[in-house]
Amino acid sequence: MKDRFNLYRFASPATFYPLAGALIPYFVAVSVVFGLAGLWLGMLVAPTDFQQGEGYRIIFIHVPASWMSMFIYLVMAGWAAIGLAFNTRLSGMMAQALAPTGALMAFLSLLTGALWGKPMWGAWWVWDARLTSELILLFLYIGYMALTAAIDDARRADKAGGLLLLVGVVNIPIIYFSVKWWNTLHQGSSVNLAKSSMATTMLWGMLLMAMCFWMYSIAVALMRARTIMLERECHTDWARAELLGNTEGAGK
Repeated sequence: MKDRFNLYRFASPATFYPLAGALIPYFVAVSVVFGLAGLWLGMLVAPTDFQQGEGYRIIFIHVPASWMSMFIYLVMAGWAAIGLAFNTRLSGMMAQALAPTGALMAFLSLLTGALWGKPMWGAWWVWDARLTSELILLFLYIGYMALTAAIDDARRADKAGGLLLLVGVVNIPIIYFSVKWWNTLHQGSSVNLAKSSMATTMLWGMLLMAMCFWMYSIAVALMRARTIMLERECHTDWARAELLGNTEGAGK
């Protein structure tokens, strides 16, 4: 019974692969439920903002995307630290699997920020401290993916990419605290653990959308991780058996 609940057994790609496959449908379903509920609250139920009008509703995409862009990078850095410390194969695979989704979230944050900034500030882009540091985050994602793709040896790529991730972590607190450290156009945080200045429906809509993005990120990362595992472990018996099973299933 003890071995059954031993999480260390899932550190191997061979055991993590089927677990990931079993979890993906649940994360997809939960993401859809949270997304529909969040959009319903944010777009139809939440009141119109007395200063920004209907244009503020872009926050239900912008803010969760911004949160996830930072959170995913921290998770990737965590995987990189584990990989460098314990030389685990799965760590590099998970970091690589998360990178495209993190880059997507950073891009969505910048795009929706520009769409929101135009009517609020009168410009699509200003060199605001938070905007600039978020742009640097996008470049870090792109740089990580380019670096790991440029190195043929997967283990060397994991180490090089892991070092880049750990160095780039310094940018995350800069993004988060930029509105406090510098005089920026960005408004301060409206959400904290003690209280919120937002209407309850606005807050719940934003939190539900954040959960939607979180569940989506996990589902897509697991899908991508399974593909990476098969590519890297194709020399092993379990991966060959899985590839052969997929080929036979496609031929039927």
